[in-house]
Amino acid sequence: SQGPFGATTPPSQGPIGAAPPPQGPFSATPTQGPFGATRPPQGPFGAVPSSQGPFGTAPPPFRPPPSALLQPQSPTGNTMPSPTYVRPPPVQSQPQPVQGYYPGGPNPQFPPSRPSFQQPMQNMPPPSMGPPSSYSNQPAYPTTGPPMGTLQTLVEDFQSLSVSSAPGSLDPGVDVNGLPRPLYGDEEPAKVLEAFPLNCHPRYFRLTTHTIPASQSLVSRWHLPLGAVVHPLAEAPDGEEVPVVNFGSAGVIRCRRCRTYINPYATFADAGRKWRCNLCTLLNDVPGEYFCALDASGRRFDADQRPELSKGTVEFVAPTEYMVRPPMPPSYFFLIDVSVSAVRSGLLEVVAKTIKSCLDDLLGFPRTQIGFLTFDSTLHFHNFKSSLSQPQMMVVADLDDVFLPLPDDLLVNLVDSRHVVESFLDNLPNMFQDNVNVESALGPALKAAFMVMGQIGGKLLVFQSTLPSLGIGRLRLRGDDVRAYGTDKEHILRIPEDPFYKQMAAEFTKNQIAVDIFSLSDKYCDIASLGSLAKYTGGQVYHYPSFQATTHGEKLKHELSRDLTRETAWESVMRIRCGKGVRFTTYHGHFMLRSTDLLALPAVDSDKAFAMQLSLEETLMTTQTVYFQVALLYTSSSGERRIRVHTAAAPVVTDLGEMYRQADTGAIVSVLARIAVENSLSDKLDSVRQQLQLKLVKSLKEYRNLYVVQHRIGGRLIYPESLRYLPLYILALCKSLALRGGYADVSLDERCAAGFSIMILPARRLLNFIYPSLYRLDEVLTVEPDMIDGALKRLPLTLQCLDTAGLYLLDDGFTFLVWLGRMLQPELMNDILGVSLSNFPDLSKIQLRECDNNH
Repeated sequence: SQGPFGATTPPSQGPIGAAPPPQGPFSATPTQGPFGATRPPQGPFGAVPSSQGPFGTAPPPFRPPPSALLQPQSPTGNTMPSPTYVRPPPVQSQPQPVQGYYPGGPNPQFPPSRPSFQQPMQNMPPPSMGPPSSYSNQPAYPTTGPPMGTLQTLVEDFQSLSVSSAPGSLDPGVDVNGLPRPLYGDEEPAKVLEAFPLNCHPRYFRLTTHTIPASQSLVSRWHLPLGAVVHPLAEAPDGEEVPVVNFGSAGVIRCRRCRTYINPYATFADAGRKWRCNLCTLLNDVPGEYFCALDASGRRFDADQRPELSKGTVEFVAPTEYMVRPPMPPSYFFLIDVSVSAVRSGLLEVVAKTIKSCLDDLLGFPRTQIGFLTFDSTLHFHNFKSSLSQPQMMVVADLDDVFLPLPDDLLVNLVDSRHVVESFLDNLPNMFQDNVNVESALGPALKAAFMVMGQIGGKLLVFQSTLPSLGIGRLRLRGDDVRAYGTDKEHILRIPEDPFYKQMAAEFTKNQIAVDIFSLSDKYCDIASLGSLAKYTGGQVYHYPSFQATTHGEKLKHELSRDLTRETAWESVMRIRCGKGVRFTTYHGHFMLRSTDLLALPAVDSDKAFAMQLSLEETLMTTQTVYFQVALLYTSSSGERRIRVHTAAAPVVTDLGEMYRQADTGAIVSVLARIAVENSLSDKLDSVRQQLQLKLVKSLKEYRNLYVVQHRIGGRLIYPESLRYLPLYILALCKSLALRGGYADVSLDERCAAGFSIMILPARRLLNFIYPSLYRLDEVLTVEPDMIDGALKRLPLTLQCLDTAGLYLLDDGFTFLVWLGRMLQPELMNDILGVSLSNFPDLSKIQLRECDNNH
């Protein structure tokens, strides 16, 4: 049977979750069945058969007569054949249905084809799904008693989470096609701007719930993470730019106590000669150059003309006191593995052509610096002096005492040495075509790169195709140690083996060098260790398993081009300030924590986001509003020192229900995913997945308890509109590359690379990564272009959506997966792939063709 969230489950499974092995940690289930049925008790909490999943097992379905139901619809909009329903056996005594209106609940006279999700009205319970209370006395297992379970605590939490319909209605069961699915991707909390129009846009700053709990007790009952997701350089829509403010001789206006920057929530007093900090409430003097009179309401007359007083996001031009040294030019240094595996895979040709095509678009023109170092068992330095017609190569074979054979002209100005650089890139693929060296001296090469870049900083791009085997930082093959999986030592394989790489990362960060890792190996490459270089320098990890230029060349070209040309902030530090009573305690992402709240970022770009967890400093909050301010001090590619500031406000509430109604699913999943990845470095994957499920269950149970007594909710699962997709996303996260299965499901390098990606992805891209977009293409390709109605329709990730005669595209933001139905028209195959399935071609090596059909 099909589960509601796209997973195909055995007939004995419930609508939510997959069944673990018999007598696993989730084999025990409460007395209350998932559809409201009472099981024979087996102890204080009851138990169920071991085939049961963590969210309950469905008893035999009861169905009303077909006449009482609407014709069901398939996910693609086609009418499905009417199923056969069986009337449940009579009940001796049925309780009277609860009187009143339940938003989202089905009407017994007009049962809907899918549940409706509406904002709960005051004193009304939220939407509900599941069996009517009339069937609560029906035993789920009338003849056999279930075996005892093992995890009683989790059992108790699952006891309340069953799925049913409104009281008193004939339950048609759970229609998996009607369950909510995020077919439109991430939903940014736009309503926040309606309540606080002066806030920065949610694309820059999102709280997990856009309210702040007034007490510690509310925090403990919330169960979900309390925190935020920050995307400081998020790309604005076309035509929208971040305003730039230059205070000139007045200097940047800041609070003299907490150092908060002037913002729209600051208030003015004393006829405009004072301004009050909205974070610490200190009254500050207004510089004479910045003075303006106030109107009758106490607002400055020029507030609308000043972006820092009217917009939540603004950039300040930083004066010289914000500079430790003069702004450095953007620098790119390429560290390229030229061993035999790199040569044979075609890596050198793809990298050389891509870099050459991006030379005109590199940031910082005409100040851009560039350099190259190649390595195998020796280090090859290249002289790019502008007076040369061809670059000169110098080889250093002493890996224990690395030195620079030529201190100058290894990192040169691109404009001055453009012809030498292009000559090098043209010759690079042929320069090492006869190389048969299988060794890799990555560690010594990193030390050499540090010597070259140490005085300037910039971005170091490492292309690695072989496990480091020589010199300092050499690593051993440990990815095949199957015995560690499923034990307490399993996580050791996912943490760095050699501290050398973290030590080098600390040195790189200190000298403003960011490291991006491109792993292109057909064997184990120890991403867990190499990824430390990117993790602590604000960099990124790219992984191409079994790289071949014919198959992965386009992907490498696209990602490398994006890496070289996207908006980047250099020599950066970021700090997030909070209002009275709260503080950020834990930070997640790629950075080096310089102090308790200062994030060092040698380079940060528009594709990276950060998450942090929030805690209350007071047992009981005394303020009505809490303010947050994100400040990113950086050097722009043009050489200007700037401060990007995002300011937001959130109300303090005493109602737990309001916290749930203002919850942000995208931010919650972003924080939970980062926490789960970090927990996987110290715990087993099974435990990490259980922790995610337990947080979800406890949270939904707490929300249910808000209504269960007053409105006689019974055994039905309810949840707020804001969290309607959370169970699906948690399931998708547990099935992601970073967390799913064990040794046989995902290779160690792929798992670690996915974990590094999750740590930096913004909310929108993260949700698409764990819950990809599915599109049907054959219906579009076989019609005339003028007959296409808008964009492609996104489909739910369910088995019913797949037609054996269809052609589908699955997009997770990193990889395209094309699914070909066995009954697909042969003509369509020839048009798209240029091959016929009758010849049994190797589809993994086929490239999609561009067709002249205006599609």
